[in-house]
Amino acid sequence: MGIDWLSGNRLTLLDSGSEYFPALLAAIAAARREVYLETYIFADDHVGRAVIAALIDAARRGVAVRVLADGFGARDFPEEQAEVLSAAGVQALFYRPEIARFRFRRHRLRRLHRKLAVIDGLTGFVGGINVIADDNSPADLGPRFDYAARVEGPVVAQMHRAVERMWQIVAWASLRHRYRIRRTRRPAAPAVGEQQAAFLVRDNIRHRHDIANAYLEAIHAAREEILLANAYFLPGLRFRHALRAAARRGVRVTILLQGQSDHALMHFATQALYDALLKEGIRVFEYRRGFLHAKVAVIDGNWATVGSSNIDPFSLLLAKEANLVARDPVFAGQLRASLLAAMREGAVELKPDDLEKMPWHSRLRRWLSYGLVRLLLGLSGYGQRHLHADGGDEFPTA
Repeated sequence: MGIDWLSGNRLTLLDSGSEYFPALLAAIAAARREVYLETYIFADDHVGRAVIAALIDAARRGVAVRVLADGFGARDFPEEQAEVLSAAGVQALFYRPEIARFRFRRHRLRRLHRKLAVIDGLTGFVGGINVIADDNSPADLGPRFDYAARVEGPVVAQMHRAVERMWQIVAWASLRHRYRIRRTRRPAAPAVGEQQAAFLVRDNIRHRHDIANAYLEAIHAAREEILLANAYFLPGLRFRHALRAAARRGVRVTILLQGQSDHALMHFATQALYDALLKEGIRVFEYRRGFLHAKVAVIDGNWATVGSSNIDPFSLLLAKEANLVARDPVFAGQLRASLLAAMREGAVELKPDDLEKMPWHSRLRRWLSYGLVRLLLGLSGYGQRHLHADGGDEFPTA
């Protein structure tokens, strides 16, 4: 499905929670009609409590407030907080709540990984930032590094349809009939700027490959520079071939990845790809100041994306994801400048010599991790044969 580009938007880049949460809380405080909030993690920390307080205040002044969190990512959300929200008139639902007993089944990997907010159908937020404090990390690390975008203008209507539809699906599946809403056609938000953008989702129905295809289309069209920053990077062959072809035609390809990770298996599996990337002339940096959680890209200083989707099979094939894409030199330039600054101040570039000096047991750990991730995908039912059958990427080979 092609991208539905809309003009007349105003996009504001938000660097990590220090910029995102003040903007989100101000928008909720100004809400007059409705607030939708989707998140993967909803932590019981000072940030989570501030968001809860803002949602309760909005509900008490008559705003319809609907909160949707993932049943696995937000599994530790306190019951007493849920009761406080309900008592104040806030409607809260959980997507695929976790059961107590662990069973490895495919549906456990189908998570609501989106981070979205839509206020009054006029203002939207999209990105990779969960409801959790940036400093929720080991004491020797800096704050979590991530991005979101504040969106105003016609593209907010695309976001509103997405959150409304997801709410209806989960309310129906949860048998919360009183939470179901009557969907009405509303006029699009008026043009408030000059930036062109579109809102993309990944699901298992009509939009299975929209985010991946948007990336691939932009990479194929790249002529000067591709700059990617991604928390979990384990692309399929089509994606890897596109990056390789871009590098061979003279495009500067730079990838910023995690140097500090809270998911060791995926981290080591990604490192197994470094040697092949470097041999193609692709520059690889690891961000080591804190946890890199960003899922963003800038291509040729004009195309940019900010969202929740990692470039790995779990995001591109299983999870519910949402990304904003923009064709605008101002927004893309701001994101590019921010990424370059982060690379200068907190990242280390990997060189082929670094890999050659690596001890054998480190190499073995990386390839074992890589193989285990492939095995887990196969056990989940998303092995190579399944991926080919539905048109997806083949999972990468060595």
